[in-house]
Amino acid sequence: MVGIFVFNMIMKVSIQGFEGSFHQIAARQFFGKEISVATCATFREVVDLTTSGKTDAGIMAIENSIAGSILPNYNLLQRSNLKITGEVYLPIRQHLLVNPGVVLEDIHEVHSHPMAIQQCLEYLVKYNWKLVETEDTALSAKKIHQHKNKHTAAIAGKLAAELFELDILAENIHTEKHNYTRFLVLNREAVNQMDADKASVSFSTDHSKGSLAKVLTTIANGGINLSKLQSFPIPGSDWKYNFHADMEFESIQQFEAVINGMQQITEAIKIYGVYKNGNAKNKV
Repeated sequence: MVGIFVFNMIMKVSIQGFEGSFHQIAARQFFGKEISVATCATFREVVDLTTSGKTDAGIMAIENSIAGSILPNYNLLQRSNLKITGEVYLPIRQHLLVNPGVVLEDIHEVHSHPMAIQQCLEYLVKYNWKLVETEDTALSAKKIHQHKNKHTAAIAGKLAAELFELDILAENIHTEKHNYTRFLVLNREAVNQMDADKASVSFSTDHSKGSLAKVLTTIANGGINLSKLQSFPIPGSDWKYNFHADMEFESIQQFEAVINGMQQITEAIKIYGVYKNGNAKNKV
């Protein structure tokens, strides 16, 4: 008798930060909850693990609606051969987390990443708490769970509360209620998506007068919305720049026609990926 074994292959995704971080929330939002994560200390490690095949995909933050672009990550993308296969716009919701049974009067200190503390200052200044900066929001939550500390709270997301069995003492304590981070989904190979309506490309132009304007005109005349344009100096060049462009379109034929036009007026062009728009208004 021959036994038949069925294995459920769980997707492994590399993320920057610790378990319970917003990167893990973004990974779950895109791939579903049934994934495993490889936590990375740096974004470079996210790229390296994905490139080497040690993980099936990577999630990398690229910009925030308040803080702006994460410029080093555009450079990492430029130097890699990874493909963008999707994106997630994640609302950044910060909560005050404590061990079960802790009340506001018990708290002496609040631990979190410096940016999270800054995002929540309007709430925090109402209390005479010591604010302690740490390297990660989720790690702060994990540590107060491990130490069972009654007098310390953490600022982190809802997933950290779930993973480390903490109570949410105060929800949504961040000042800016419309704070989103955009995450890119990275793979070694491009994925053919029939409903794709967005693309990310990199291009460079020569030093001739109006060269960039010609590219932008070609994009506009093709009916494509340029939702992002980011410039980077080309190392070792004489004031030459690469440009990262995110383009939104109605059909793949429309995008291909614009790319053909751009190829005639650029020195180099690279397509990072063609994927489905993850517009924030379509996300919960």
